[in-house]
Amino acid sequence: MSQRFDIHQVMKLAPQGVKLLGELDAYTKSTDLDPKLRELVIFRASQINGCVYCLSYHAADARKLGESEMRLYCLSAWEESNLYTEMEKAALELTEHITLLPSLKVPDDVYHNVRKYFSETQYIHLTMLIMMINSWNRMSIAMGFQPEAE
Repeated sequence: MSQRFDIHQVMKLAPQGVKLLGELDAYTKSTDLDPKLRELVIFRASQINGCVYCLSYHAADARKLGESEMRLYCLSAWEESNLYTEMEKAALELTEHITLLPSLKVPDDVYHNVRKYFSETQYIHLTMLIMMINSWNRMSIAMGFQPEAE
């Protein structure tokens, strides 16, 4: 895919929209969700959506938080891996269901599994985080955002 816009052009042409997404992003960072879990959720949604820009950006963020390369490499097979805690697996399952909402929905068993590990408020925060990254993914893909070459 060719780059149609870069993030700076979009910020210039639609500053209020980018600001609102940025505010939701900032809000999700201010919650009591673990920052490493936050990055795993973001990375998994970005994998599902095929967002190269967000994968590049958030892989770097995850590494800065001390996330291992192995856990990032194996994230697409989280269900079959012992690299992730049961709490992380519950959050990743919710991530997949919300990201693929038209086909997977969010059935009660997924909700109840997440609630074993997360309070009501944390469930809402987790849902908002997943909504936020899905919005960024869709904008990034539609605009053709490309990561900077290293």
